[in-house]
Amino acid sequence: MLKIEDLQVKIGDKEVLKHIDLEINPGETHILFGPNGSGKTSLLMTIMGYPQYTITAGNIFFKGEDITHMPVPERAKLGIGMSYQRPPTIHGLKTRQMVHICARKEIDVEKLAAMVNFSDFLERDINAGFSGGEIKRSELLQLMAQDADLLLFDEPESGVDLENISLIGHSISSLLQRDYKAAPDKTHKQQRAERTRMGLIITHTGFILDYVTADKGQVLYEGVLSCRSNPQEIFRCIKESGYEECVKCAI
Repeated sequence: MLKIEDLQVKIGDKEVLKHIDLEINPGETHILFGPNGSGKTSLLMTIMGYPQYTITAGNIFFKGEDITHMPVPERAKLGIGMSYQRPPTIHGLKTRQMVHICARKEIDVEKLAAMVNFSDFLERDINAGFSGGEIKRSELLQLMAQDADLLLFDEPESGVDLENISLIGHSISSLLQRDYKAAPDKTHKQQRAERTRMGLIITHTGFILDYVTADKGQVLYEGVLSCRSNPQEIFRCIKESGYEECVKCAI
C-alpha cells in the first residue's frame, strides 16, 4: 500500500534523502532508527507531502496511486496521518474542534478522549501549555479521529515522562491493531491478515519497542536507508556498537 522508489529529496540546496526504497504492506509496522539529523523526520514529512521538502527524483505510491506531488490535504483524505514530534500551539482553536476537523467519519469525541485520558483537555487551545506527554496524547487523539490507513509517528517517546510512556505506547499499539486478541483457534498468520493499518515509527531511544511489536526495522544514516532486519536486533547492534558500525553491515 505504500511504495517508495529511488526517492531523492532536498531542503534548499541540501540533499537530505538519497535513493530511498521502502515498501510497507497492509498490516505491517516498520521501525526507523537513526541519529539526529540523519533525515528521519524529512522522510516522514516528504511522505506527508510538505512542499519545503523538494523531491528531485523518485516516486511515492499509496494505495496504487502516485502521490509524489499530491498536496498534504489530499494525502490526509486518502488515509495518511502523522503524529508530529513538535506540533505547533494553535491559539483560538479548541482541541475538541480540532478532533472534529480530523475526523473522516462520525465519531464520539468523549469516548475517544477517554481512551487516551484526555477528556479534561478538550476545551483547551491546541497544545497551549501542554506538557510533552499531553502533546503526544493530543496527537494520538487526532489520529484516532482521522482513522488513517497509514500512520506516521515522529519519535513518539520524545519529551514523554515514564507516567505517560506506557499509555502512549499501548495507544499506538492499539491504533496499529497490534493489541488484537485472536481467538484460540487463530494462528499468528491469521491475526496479521486481519490487520489493515500500516505504521512507520521513528525512534531515537528505542523505548517504543517495549510496547509495539514491529515487523521490520531499518536504519537511516546520512540520508541513506540500510540495515533491513529485525527491529530488536538492530537496536541491540546500535546500543553495542553505535550507528556508524551498525550500518557497515550493509556496505
